[in-house]
Amino acid sequence: MQYTIEKSMRAKHMRITIKSDASVVVTLPHRLASSRAESFIDEKRNWIEKKVALIQKRLQESPESFIPKNNKKDFETSKQAALLLVQKRLLHFNTYYAYAWNTVAVKNITSRWGSCSKKGNLSFSYRILFLTPQVADYLIVHELCHLGAFNHSKKFWTLVEQTIPNYKELRLQLKRVV
Repeated sequence: MQYTIEKSMRAKHMRITIKSDASVVVTLPHRLASSRAESFIDEKRNWIEKKVALIQKRLQESPESFIPKNNKKDFETSKQAALLLVQKRLLHFNTYYAYAWNTVAVKNITSRWGSCSKKGNLSFSYRILFLTPQVADYLIVHELCHLGAFNHSKKFWTLVEQTIPNYKELRLQLKRVV
């Protein structure tokens, strides 16, 4: 099995990431020997093979659902449009919720679609621009509702459901995007 090893000063544990192109990356804490990756891969081989096969199948079945990989060029050309989209939709949905946030940012995020910090900072991947409008709205409302419930409790999902009643379906669609 082919994989790439990345050393991280911030990592505390070994981690395996399956990228949207089905490539495998093993992240190791900087003090851990690279030779430890091999045994870690062997331990998780079944899980990795299932995930890689699933991504490859999705790419074959619906290549139109492929979203550009995070890269600097795409980010620079899409950042402003993505920020305008997010700000417009946040204002639209916030007429219902009336939450206050600190900042809104569009970033070249690689590990998630969005986030909400305890300080009220909302961040989104520039790739939101390539999602269907319904899935993008779900993502924006998801992060907005974290201002009302900073977890994924029943209260949080009830908040999301108030403006996105089909959030479960849209959440699944977002998970299928590679």
